[in-house]
Amino acid sequence: AITYKNASIEKIVVNTPFPGAVTGKEFTITGKAAGWYFEGSFPATVLDKDGKILWQGPAQAQGDWMTAEFVPFKVTAKVPETYIGPATLLLEKDNPSGEPQFDASMSFPFTIEY
Repeated sequence: AITYKNASIEKIVVNTPFPGAVTGKEFTITGKAAGWYFEGSFPATVLDKDGKILWQGPAQAQGDWMTAEFVPFKVTAKVPETYIGPATLLLEKDNPSGEPQFDASMSFPFTIEY
């Protein structure tokens, strides 16, 4: 199941991986987002089963991000070779203001197996 916080499918869609997917240690996160970018990116994080950060990086806009329309994004995640098990993909709207009312995120579980 996908968890949205101040977000919806009208603002962000992930194509890969999908909820419940099984991935390797290195995988590409792709999708599209509207109004989530700042300077062309927003934070992407992979968490382990205890909520610790396995990987973090910028999901990069694949086009002009200065629009209210959907813009594709892409980033390659690489978790430590030693990790196998449940994980969570967390995508957060870039919020340079730091104001909590502008925070937004979406997350879902998947599994790192090979």
